Amino acid sequence: MTATTPARRPTAAAGSADWVSCPSCGWLLYRKRLERNLSVCPECDHHLRLGARDRIRLLADPGTFDEQTCPPGPPDPLSFSDLRDYHDRLIEAAARSGESEAVVAGTARIGGTEVVLAAMDFGFLGGSMGIEVGRRVSAAADLAVERRLPLVVVCASGGARMQEGVFSLFQMARVSQAFAQLRESGLLSVCVLTDPTYGGVSASFATLAAVLVGERGAHVGFAGPRVVQETIRAELPSDFQTSEFLLAHGLVDRVESRAELRPLLARLLDLHGRPVIPRSGTAAARTEVVPEPVTADAGAVRDADAWDVVQRARVAGRPTTLDYLHTAFDDFVELHGDRAFADDPAIVGGVASLDGRPVVVIGHEKGHSVRERVARNFGMPHPEGYRKAMRLMAHAEASGLPVVTLVDTPGAHPGPAAEERGQSHAIAETIMRSSRLRVPVVSVLTGEGGSGGALALCTSDRLLVLENAYLSVISPEGCAAILWRTASAAPTAARAMRLGAPHLCASGIATSVVTEPPGGAHADPLDAARRVRAALVADLDELCRLDVATLLALRTRRLSRIGGDEARPLRVVPVSTGGDDRAAG
Repeated sequence: MTATTPARRPTAAAGSADWVSCPSCGWLLYRKRLERNLSVCPECDHHLRLGARDRIRLLADPGTFDEQTCPPGPPDPLSFSDLRDYHDRLIEAAARSGESEAVVAGTARIGGTEVVLAAMDFGFLGGSMGIEVGRRVSAAADLAVERRLPLVVVCASGGARMQEGVFSLFQMARVSQAFAQLRESGLLSVCVLTDPTYGGVSASFATLAAVLVGERGAHVGFAGPRVVQETIRAELPSDFQTSEFLLAHGLVDRVESRAELRPLLARLLDLHGRPVIPRSGTAAARTEVVPEPVTADAGAVRDADAWDVVQRARVAGRPTTLDYLHTAFDDFVELHGDRAFADDPAIVGGVASLDGRPVVVIGHEKGHSVRERVARNFGMPHPEGYRKAMRLMAHAEASGLPVVTLVDTPGAHPGPAAEERGQSHAIAETIMRSSRLRVPVVSVLTGEGGSGGALALCTSDRLLVLENAYLSVISPEGCAAILWRTASAAPTAARAMRLGAPHLCASGIATSVVTEPPGGAHADPLDAARRVRAALVADLDELCRLDVATLLALRTRRLSRIGGDEARPLRVVPVSTGGDDRAAG
């Protein structure tokens, strides 16, 4: 849990302080040009390390940082000494870094939004976390809770501070508890993971924020590569523990270059800072007038042949979740990964803006071309896709944001790898989680709705169904193969199961049907997006005004009444047991 990677600082060229050598490619760089490029090598894109003050200048609006100081604590709790006294090391670290400790914290504005901002300095004893670092990070989280502000932390650390022994170890629990209170308060937290972030910092607050952003090329992990190799003699991938490695394994939300960090943070802060019920005047910022919802009851929708509906729902040109996110919504910041195993491309999600209202959007993504469809498993999620959905639902609940789901999938992925990783558990947990989510949930069935793989994102307060979409317990081909003993009977099976919007609406499963443009959604995707947007705005306007208890009660009632059950209480029925008549139960 200590620093394991050597410092990679630029080295001055012999005879001149105006030139430095890139620690990655060795290219000779003019110092002023390097500084103008945010200390990113223009030759190899290596992101050189920055101190805490440089990080704050990079992210905060100019002149807005107000440093908060903490009363000093015990400087040397163990009176520790190795080759040198720990007290002397602290004095030297302060002199070399210009800081009193490895964290600088205060309030600032990023893109005009007030935040609590803390930045770690690897130049102070490798950014190691001792008592004082734990105190400062916890104090920053406490200040965010007290002032109801988002928290942004820039992490750079070799791990826990050995010279403070078990006191350092328990700072992991201290800062984790502070981040838990931040989450319970419904406040946004963002950790920017920079090179390097290891050990006790990575295993506590650095990975507990609501949103994790890795700086390009940063190394982040628990044990450093040198420790891993010396301990288990393992051959490590070339990109091991890089930000890009973490993104591929679902462990961070995004990877950004240094120049992209501030704009991303500004967008995230803006989206999370908007009111869920837009204030009067918010709609004035729209570029177009939102039409009335284009919805219809079952009787008003064209009674199309069920097999024709199935065929239209499967058209490759129908708008996908990403298409709707770029047309029906105003802004969207995608968040990646399940924080445990991988980032499933069959499920996309993140924070978006809809008519001035912040929402969390989750949806199946098929893609359009053959290459895209193969890359996204034809919109069939693995367990990690559903776990990503649950993580985003939890983020929505903690932030008080409504959830919008866009459903279009043949079903959950049926392969052995999915079974090994708990496909049924993931689907069941997602259904249960969404059934009790304490924020509004509106689902839109935009195409195929295959079995439990679709239902995981359909358990909601409102279910909007596009005119040429369907929801089914099994694919028509699967039903035909089982009951008719031939997949060629799929059209007959589709009609027998009454697939299509009219049946969903008449049975109370769908709350409304969104009519499509002439020829279908694929014929005019922009018009289809306008219709979906209008229907979503109307439903969210109603649902966002309900208190949590009413919202949950109405959702329970809606689910209980599907299939004709009016949620009547169960009645105990006496059972005869051969002369000894007693009521069962």
